[in-house]
Amino acid sequence: MSEVAITRTEWLQVCKRSDLVANSGVCALVGDRQVALFFLPDQEPQLYAIDNWDPIANAGVIGRGLVAEIDGELTVASPLYKQHYRLNDGQCLEEEDIKLDSFPIAFEGDDVLIKIDQ
Repeated sequence: MSEVAITRTEWLQVCKRSDLVANSGVCALVGDRQVALFFLPDQEPQLYAIDNWDPIANAGVIGRGLVAEIDGELTVASPLYKQHYRLNDGQCLEEEDIKLDSFPIAFEGDDVLIKIDQ
């Protein structure tokens, strides 16, 4: 008999609102995955979550990148080689074949919840 992998998706608490830095990123460990969380209090939506791993630099640095708007899109610039990734879907603007995973994220009171496959 073969084993069947079961994937479940649920909302998980990753941190508190007070752990976030306005207009910047922080990194959270969700299971064995590093996720970059961005809190932009003057935007709608206010929260974004994408992979922290930069596949071009081969380093977990996306949460340290600078947030900027490019052509009306909110992005984060990788701190190493400066590629820009859209916050809403993780697409790299300079390399169309590179895309970071993005995740649903929300506030529930002061809790920050993320929805991620486990």
